[in-house]
Amino acid sequence: MKKAGILMILGSLLLLGLFEFPLWNIMLGAPQYPEPLGMNIYINGIKGVSEFDIQNIDGLNHYIGMQTIPKPREMWEFRVFPLVIGTMAALGVVIGLLGFFGKVNHWWFLGWFGLMAVLGILGMYDFNLWLNDYGTNLDPNAIMKMTRPNGRPMTYKPPLFGHQKMLNFDVDSWPHTGGYLMFAGMTLTLVAFFIGKKSKNIAS
Repeated sequence: MKKAGILMILGSLLLLGLFEFPLWNIMLGAPQYPEPLGMNIYINGIKGVSEFDIQNIDGLNHYIGMQTIPKPREMWEFRVFPLVIGTMAALGVVIGLLGFFGKVNHWWFLGWFGLMAVLGILGMYDFNLWLNDYGTNLDPNAIMKMTRPNGRPMTYKPPLFGHQKMLNFDVDSWPHTGGYLMFAGMTLTLVAFFIGKKSKNIAS
């Protein structure tokens, strides 16, 4: 269980990368912008990829009635997510240490992985709700009112994952460094479970 415990600790510590690196990235490219506009989404706020990207995106959004990019104080998620990630990282380290010293079995590793997976799914669901509100809750007094061929107002919800064409913009939404570190950390904890299970079977 020592090797499994070490992997559990390492996997949990990788979550701390979310305090330094973006979890997600959304890029907007169009012919009139030689350099695409982008925003990096952290667990505690949203920043532009380049210095004036947020300002430029808000300027574009104003014309079609979209909301401005929220400040950290305007979304409860940016206060709660750091607490959740910090707690899960600390809990994982404690479980890993207990596993290293043989105080808990490999099922604790799987339990942590399952809890983290549920929290991740809830986080993605909440993120998608925000994207939906951001792209569909438009100001009726906007300067530009774009409509579909059937006459219904056009919406501008960015994709949760992948590529989408919106007007003359190509929008790409993908995980960033912090997201990949979280995925790698969770994978390590799952590997720790299987190694711990294997070592228990050998011992018995």
